[in-house]
Amino acid sequence: MNVTSKSQIEEINRIRNHKLYKELMSQDVSLYMNDALENDLILNMGPQHPATHGVLRVVLRLDGETIINAVPELGYLHRGYEKLAENATYHEFIPHTDRLDYISPMSNNVAIALAIENALGIEAPPRAQWIRTLVAEMARISSHLMAIGSTCLDLGAMTVFLWTFIEREKLYDLFQEICGARFTTSYSRIGGVANDIPDNVINGIRKWLDEFPALLKKAEALVDRNRIFIDRMAGVGYLSKERAIALGASGPTLRGSGVPRDLRKDNPYLVYEQIDFNIITLNDGDTLARYMVRVKEMYESAKILHQILDKLPQGEVKLNQPKKVLPNKSEIYTKMEELIHDFMLINYGAAPEKGETYTAIESPKGELGFFIVSDGTGQPWKLKIHSPSATNLQTLSEMARGSMIADMVVIIGSVDPIMGEADK
Repeated sequence: MNVTSKSQIEEINRIRNHKLYKELMSQDVSLYMNDALENDLILNMGPQHPATHGVLRVVLRLDGETIINAVPELGYLHRGYEKLAENATYHEFIPHTDRLDYISPMSNNVAIALAIENALGIEAPPRAQWIRTLVAEMARISSHLMAIGSTCLDLGAMTVFLWTFIEREKLYDLFQEICGARFTTSYSRIGGVANDIPDNVINGIRKWLDEFPALLKKAEALVDRNRIFIDRMAGVGYLSKERAIALGASGPTLRGSGVPRDLRKDNPYLVYEQIDFNIITLNDGDTLARYMVRVKEMYESAKILHQILDKLPQGEVKLNQPKKVLPNKSEIYTKMEELIHDFMLINYGAAPEKGETYTAIESPKGELGFFIVSDGTGQPWKLKIHSPSATNLQTLSEMARGSMIADMVVIIGSVDPIMGEADK
């Protein structure tokens, strides 16, 4: 937070300490499930609601305007991606991941590519790994911009929402230059990435990075000292460290409760071991803490991007292993062997050995993992997705108890769920 005075910090702590949740969370949780309570009311919030961030239904049990209990209900999208994966080759499934957390498709592509490569026992070339790290961190900033912008919009601060969308548009322009698509990118491939990044696009990323921190600080300054913003955020939606761990939270939702869990550090993948960055954690466990974790993580991601651009090596961007990785078009058109391999991979798919693998990355919302069960064919026998939006939504009931109806909008925004990922 753009806090410079001790008095402001004391004021925020005073607001946190006097919120109703402090009193209610100290009572027996069974109180909230007691059917004998008088004057309670059942209220449906969603799935058709402008502030549930998608088709999320939350059944609220109220005592006046105070939430006694909240039960999130998922599943209104009926997507069935895990079942679709059983009827597609590994290569064919990659575009489906664009539609999971559709705010950060680049990050999803990286996750599924790493999972398939882990099952196949192969590794992308160094330049491809650096490029994947680059686009994953750009996706993190894009996702967090959406999260903080929509949270401010939920509170009535429309200007910040518009400013964050301007920055996201600039990122989408860069994504289009990188892979030809703005939204459904499908950029990562088994064994690397679809194409190299030209020097002019690298320079465009540098230019955006030089301008971004000042624009982010400008957006922060607009709301971080606003009394209404602080009153609506501080002390609302409390989630303790112990309960966050017990409920399986991850990403900013977990780190906002003081748990320094980040797969980029705890289980490094790609080139994160070669990069200097900090894990952002705050101990307050409320909506303001989760908001601030995302803001601070954007500065860290910008720092990571600068390092990647400085260290980006030359070389191939896709592994030359035709029996498992699709050959380049130039080779398919000129060599019989590569033409045959391409035909076999397109029609029958790359076939991992029989067995099970689980591969996870630190997506913008938390741990995004793919559990692949191979039967030795080119299609997964089972493919299960550990989506952070689904697991983080388990915390809603905990955070909602003792809050007001209007606070529910802010609490959902602080989780930052994408229902396309939750209803997998």
